[in-house]
Amino acid sequence: MTEYEIVVGLEIHCQINTKTKMFCRCSNDSFNEAPNLNVCPVCMGFPGQLPVINAEAVKKGVIAGLALNCNIPRFSKFDRKNYFYPDSPKGYQISQYDKPVAENGEVIVETSQGEKRIGITRLHLEDDAGKLTHTPAGTLCDFNRAGTPLMEIVSDPDIRSIEEASNYAREIQKIMRYVHSSDADMEKGMMRFDLNISLRPMGTNSYGTKVEIKNLNSFQALEKAMEYEIKRQTKELEAGNSISQETRGWNDIENKTVSQRSKEEANDYRYFPEPDLPPLICEQDMVEALRQEFVGELPYQKRQRFQKEFLLSAEEIRILTESRAMADFFEQANSIANNPKTVASFVTTILLKFLNEHELSLTDSKITAIHIGELVKAIDEGTISNNTAKTTVFEAMFETGDLPAKIIEQKGLKQVSDTGLIEELCKKAIDANPKAIEDYKSGNEKALGALVGFIMKESKGQANPGLVNQTLKNLLD
Repeated sequence: MTEYEIVVGLEIHCQINTKTKMFCRCSNDSFNEAPNLNVCPVCMGFPGQLPVINAEAVKKGVIAGLALNCNIPRFSKFDRKNYFYPDSPKGYQISQYDKPVAENGEVIVETSQGEKRIGITRLHLEDDAGKLTHTPAGTLCDFNRAGTPLMEIVSDPDIRSIEEASNYAREIQKIMRYVHSSDADMEKGMMRFDLNISLRPMGTNSYGTKVEIKNLNSFQALEKAMEYEIKRQTKELEAGNSISQETRGWNDIENKTVSQRSKEEANDYRYFPEPDLPPLICEQDMVEALRQEFVGELPYQKRQRFQKEFLLSAEEIRILTESRAMADFFEQANSIANNPKTVASFVTTILLKFLNEHELSLTDSKITAIHIGELVKAIDEGTISNNTAKTTVFEAMFETGDLPAKIIEQKGLKQVSDTGLIEELCKKAIDANPKAIEDYKSGNEKALGALVGFIMKESKGQANPGLVNQTLKNLLD
C-alpha cells in the first residue's frame, strides 16, 4: 500500500478592526445588527459610486505584514477580481493580486515534533461580500458585511500535518491580536480559513492535484475537514482514480466535504488594476516607524523569553502568552513580587478560575497586576499564609477591589511569627496530642499534621505554618 504525504497551504481571512469599511464610511461593526443597516451606495455597488481607500485599514495591514516577517514593497495596488456572487452586488471584488501590500514572510510554529517554519506567500487587502441565508421560502441577502476590510494571509504549501495546520492557524490568530490588526473572533465571523490540500506519494517532490475547501469557520472545522479529505483522497488514489481539481464546501452536520464547483484559475477572474483607486506607496521610513511603534515582541518571541527568564512550565507559558494583555499583566505582577513561579500559579489557576466562574475578562475584573504582585509579596514576607491568600484575601480583592494590605488589616489576618508565642502553642499541641507524638516518633511523618492543625485552630489560622513546622520538629527531635 502506498504511503501518502499531505501538502497543505492555508488562506486565512481576517477582518481588519477599523471603525469603518474598506472603501466607505459605513460602520465596520455589524455583529447582531439588523440586516442591511450598515450599507450605502458605495458598499452596495451602485453604479457611478467611487470608493476611497481606508488609510487605517492599510496601516493595520502593513503592521500585520511586519508581524509576519514580510517584506513591505514600496509599491502595491488594488485590482478587480471579476466574478458574480449573489451577495456581491458589484459583480467583482476589489482585492490585490500581483502587487500585494506584504509578501515573502514566515511564521515559526511549535509542534510535538519540534519547531516548524511556515512561509507566507503574501498578505493582501480586499473587501468582503455580503451574507446569504437560505430558507424554505427563498434566499435572503444581508449586505452589512459587504465592503468589510479583510486581510488574506496566504501561506506557502509548507504544512504537512493536521497539527501543523491547526497550530499555524492559532498562531496567526494570536499575532493578529498582539498587534491589534484584527480581533480575529471566529464566533463573530472575523476569521475564517480556505484550505488547499493535496496528497502525493511519500518521498516524491511533485505536487498532487489540489482541492480547495472554502470558508472553514473554526479550528475544529479545519482539523475535521483535513481529516476527511485525507481519507477521501487516499481512498480515491488507492482505487486508481484521479483527484479532481475543485472547490468543496464543509458540511458541519455530516462532517464531510461536498463538491461545489470546478476550481477556477487566476485567469478565470480576469484581474486588472482597479481604475477607481490609486496605487499605494509605502515609504521605508513610514514602515519602520510602524514597526517600532506597533509590532513589539510577538507570541513566539515572548514564549522563548518566558521560558529562559522565568523557568515556567510549557502550559503556564502557553496560558500567560495567549494575549499581550495577559503577558503584560503577569510581568507587571512579577515586577512587584519577584517570584515568577508563584505569580504564574496565582494567575493561571486562582485568577483565571474566578474570571471563568464569573464570565469576566481580564480587563473587566477589579483585580489588577498590582493586587497579584502585592499578594504574592505578602506571602513571601510571611505576612499571611498561602492558604489565607488563596481564599479569604483573594475573594475579598475580587469583590471589593481593595489591595491586599487593606484587607489583611481590616480582617486581622496578619500571620503570627512571634517565636515565643509559636513555641507556647507548639508545647500546648504536644501536651494535647500524645497519640500523634507517639506515631511521629515511630516514624510516621504525617502525624505532624495533626499537631499543625491543632495549632492553626488555636491561632485562628494566623500562626506562620513554616515557623510552626520548624518549631515542632525542634521540640520533638
